[in-house]
Amino acid sequence: MSELAMETREQSSKPIMTKALILLMAVACGLSVANLYYNQPLLADIGRTFHATAREVGSVSMLTQIGYAVGMFIFVPLGDMKERRGLIVMILLAEMIALIGVATSQTILWINIASLAVGFTAVTTQIIIPLAAHLAPPAERGKVIGTVMSGLLIGILLARTVSGVIGGFMGWRSMYGIAAALMLILAIVLWKVLPKAEPQVAITYRQLMKSIAELIRTQPVLREASLLGALLFGGFSVFWTALAFYVEGSPYHYGSEIAGLFGLVGVLGAAVAPAAGRLTDRFSATGMVGIFIGLALLSYLSFWTVGSHLWGLILGVILLDLGVQGSQISNQARIYALAPEARSRINTVFMVSTFIGGSIGSALGSYAWSIGEWNGVCTAGGCMIGVGAMVWAFQRMKKNPVRPA
Repeated sequence: MSELAMETREQSSKPIMTKALILLMAVACGLSVANLYYNQPLLADIGRTFHATAREVGSVSMLTQIGYAVGMFIFVPLGDMKERRGLIVMILLAEMIALIGVATSQTILWINIASLAVGFTAVTTQIIIPLAAHLAPPAERGKVIGTVMSGLLIGILLARTVSGVIGGFMGWRSMYGIAAALMLILAIVLWKVLPKAEPQVAITYRQLMKSIAELIRTQPVLREASLLGALLFGGFSVFWTALAFYVEGSPYHYGSEIAGLFGLVGVLGAAVAPAAGRLTDRFSATGMVGIFIGLALLSYLSFWTVGSHLWGLILGVILLDLGVQGSQISNQARIYALAPEARSRINTVFMVSTFIGGSIGSALGSYAWSIGEWNGVCTAGGCMIGVGAMVWAFQRMKKNPVRPA
């Protein structure tokens, strides 16, 4: 069966993808993924609660993202073999329990374990995104992915703002109690509103996991996109993990509530996600990836040269979020076109790679701060994104070698 026929058949059985449904999916993604990032502006406060060093408390952020990568590997492929609405609701309820665990933590070990569980259960967003791609008309897939991703990205960024403000005024534990309540509300709403989405193929879990290795082996675009996702999100995480430590000292002397407000600046970058999706529909997704990587590199140049000035830090945040999020959307548009019946598995490979890179970046950010402070952070993050730029350029040179005159 041709790809066009598959797409036509795929569309004929779908419910209408309304604007309200797209908006609900975007909000759901934002609220769920936010749980991964509430800790970043609160790390200094959490460290003081448990009398932990910057390096020790950095493990909270690292383990959250490691848990996310593991959870995606285990749960997200199930979207290709289980009814997705029920799967999403079940995982949301487990996420609520994990958040309660963080809110009630009494030791650094306890909060590390609970943070790992939060990451492990925060994967509903990566089941919703392939569902949105499945429900969207092929000609509008990039636009729909971009809109849903804008909710996810704004959730990532506003998580820091909200947790910084709530943590500054009510304490960091209150943030996690509120988050747990939100997951319960979200589970109820999605159960009532999301359409049922049965799997397109009959496959066992063992066959499902085996097929992931086959996808990695046979899809070079997926391998490239996954490596780029890991490197860019790693560079993104280096900055956001270290930011709370940087602005707490000279020349800023800000508390957690102000550190979190930098997330509002990043929303400017995330808000262009739908536009990035439309550009990807219209132009080369691969070329757009290269442009966005260049913007992310410029962000670290801004951090390093003028990061001691507020305007320089703000400029860098906008460029970093625009570059990393835009490249992710363009890469997702590339990979979702590869095999419509395997979008959850493809998304698993891409996002597990991305968040392994993010967990490395989180650990690297706190370590780089402990040994080199801001210059160390800029070097670490800039190098991760720089390697991504080299990977992208090398792949283009392989496909389009320069012939001698």
